[in-house]
Amino acid sequence: MLFRKATRSQAKLRLALTGTAGSGKTYSALLIAFGIGGKIAMIDTENGSGDLYSSLGDYDICNISAPFDPKKYIQAIHDAETAGYDIIIIDSLTPAWNGEGGILEMQGLRADKGKNSYTAWREVTPLHNALVDAILNSKCHIIATMRSKTEYAITENENGKKEIKKLGLAPIQRDGTEYEFGVIFDIANSHVASVSKDRTTLFDGQYFTITPETGEKLRDWLNSGDVPTVATNLALSKRRKDLYERFLIFCNNDKQRTQNEILSIVDGKNSQQWTASDLDRIENALLEYEKPQTENNETE
Repeated sequence: MLFRKATRSQAKLRLALTGTAGSGKTYSALLIAFGIGGKIAMIDTENGSGDLYSSLGDYDICNISAPFDPKKYIQAIHDAETAGYDIIIIDSLTPAWNGEGGILEMQGLRADKGKNSYTAWREVTPLHNALVDAILNSKCHIIATMRSKTEYAITENENGKKEIKKLGLAPIQRDGTEYEFGVIFDIANSHVASVSKDRTTLFDGQYFTITPETGEKLRDWLNSGDVPTVATNLALSKRRKDLYERFLIFCNNDKQRTQNEILSIVDGKNSQQWTASDLDRIENALLEYEKPQTENNETE
């Protein structure tokens, strides 16, 4: 394993906005996007609510209606990238989880058809993971809104009696999904935001109202890292070539099969769009494919 000096490179925003209905998630997402600047695309699953704020400035909308199959989100993200948008607002990510045709309903339908819960989850989890990967690996800034609900727990008080304790708000999403994002703003019904995760450290411990200046601060931090060097790009290019050649060997020099296998791993992105994370996914898949061959050789 090789080690290198840690450096922070320029990055793309991965921001989650959580809050209950009426907290101002859509409005806040647009203010942040306008503060960052650039061409804005909104993926709207909220019955056209994204059009209500057209007076704020120019942005384009793609509407997604039920069924809320994660593949629709992934396609919309890729289409926005191809069209040259700088910022993608996903409003909202929640229906892909608990909406009609979302992951929960997909799992339930499979279970109703006689499959056990584990098998049903095993079939739908890759769809959820593919959506998360599309968000994390996008070449655009991503701002995703998530609806929240009040979360409670049964605890024992100092007298040993059980009581219901309010823990706060939790996003309606698969457990842990929100922590895939670099920054999480929790917006109260008073429209005041706080942070539950902030890799930028710009907003730690603060309570604030979101404005375009919030986006400007995020933009400045994201742009303050090192620009990827020529050496870095050459290293990525070499790694792309090496992984392709390994996959080609695994596929018995069948170029079409090699291409199909790799495209299925990177959600259809061409090689020039591959990030370091995409290359990690390709290598991990390749290691899994190669493992049975290695085990068979050891057995022999």
